[in-house]
Amino acid sequence: MNFPFYIARRYLFSKKRTHAINVISIISIIGVAVATMALVIVMSAFNGFHDLVASLFTNFDPQIKVVPAMGKTAPSDDPILTRIRQLPEVDVATECVEDNALAVYQDKQAMVVIKGVDDNFAELTHITDILYGDGEFGLRAANLNYGTLGIMLAQTLGTGARWRGSLRVYAPVKEGQLDLSDPTSGFIVDSLESPGVVFQVKQSKYDARYIIVPISWARILFEQQGMLSSLELRLKPGSNLNDVKAEIKQIAGDKYKVRDRYEQQEDTFKIMSIEKFFAYIFLTFILVVACFNIVGSLSMLIIDKKEDALTLRNLGATDRQVTRIFLFEGRMIAVMGAVAGIVVGLLLCWLQQTYGFVHLGDSDGSFIVNAYPISVHYTDVALIFVTVIAVGWLAVWYPVRALSKRLLSD
Repeated sequence: MNFPFYIARRYLFSKKRTHAINVISIISIIGVAVATMALVIVMSAFNGFHDLVASLFTNFDPQIKVVPAMGKTAPSDDPILTRIRQLPEVDVATECVEDNALAVYQDKQAMVVIKGVDDNFAELTHITDILYGDGEFGLRAANLNYGTLGIMLAQTLGTGARWRGSLRVYAPVKEGQLDLSDPTSGFIVDSLESPGVVFQVKQSKYDARYIIVPISWARILFEQQGMLSSLELRLKPGSNLNDVKAEIKQIAGDKYKVRDRYEQQEDTFKIMSIEKFFAYIFLTFILVVACFNIVGSLSMLIIDKKEDALTLRNLGATDRQVTRIFLFEGRMIAVMGAVAGIVVGLLLCWLQQTYGFVHLGDSDGSFIVNAYPISVHYTDVALIFVTVIAVGWLAVWYPVRALSKRLLSD
């Protein structure tokens, strides 16, 4: 066995002449363990919110979205888009036309986003899983065009899931000048009927603004015949998303941008990643403070073992070996605290996942989920362990060398 490590292990678990040294050593381990546990729990909570938000967008966003790199629209018969549609891994391809408009129902109005989609939109997404009302999702029936509203938008306009009469939609004319004597001439106006359902993504970005309509109706409203804003794709089961995405990027070149679900919501996930990073940094500072207890414990131990150090030197131990004894002592405290903190942190995460002890609100239904979501990513656990070990070892390196040098010189 390594000689300095053997002596350090004996020092750590043996009784000292001064009982306070044992107490401070235990406090040091507990301090590191608590800081480590906090890192595990907080990082897992951020992961839980990240996965929760990703699951919400999954019901509405396509797996892959191809959009023009320049401008808002592109020809739907572009040979590049045709090649992408014909890839063997593509199961469903939906053309979309999306733009802003003004929706008016009775005496209420709201700025909305009109999303015109193909008839296979229900196959592309899980829209049918997030519908509310006594009707069915549909885009048209005979000469009637249906508009499916987000639930918050329906509340704003006062339509409910099924409204009476027509919902009027106004879009500005693309070309020509506005006649101030007749402002209505500057708009294209069309109407939508109610399918008897509304959708709820549980994200205000969609629920408060979006109306899903037939793409033929949207093209007429926005004067975009033969054009599309995006080509949205669902892949066949078993397809490798990253490989297919890379192939589509190669086909698209610089003319189109290819985005997966995370890139479609890049701003949201980037903010969450930044918040998680700063939480990690702040808790690491707390860990640094906790490691000062280790320095205090080692300082008292070095003073307590001054005679032992002289005895070891007389028996042939080098100054480096004596110094390493106390370094190993501090490192073992850091390792024990790290392991204990990770074990307790993972246990608390499991309890929260299983029983949901910590609630988001006092009443059920106030939030999307009742309890704080937790998702343990073991890459984060590995990062936390490495961080604790690195901080603990760096915290004891200089103080131990300085104190040991002073002790040995005396």
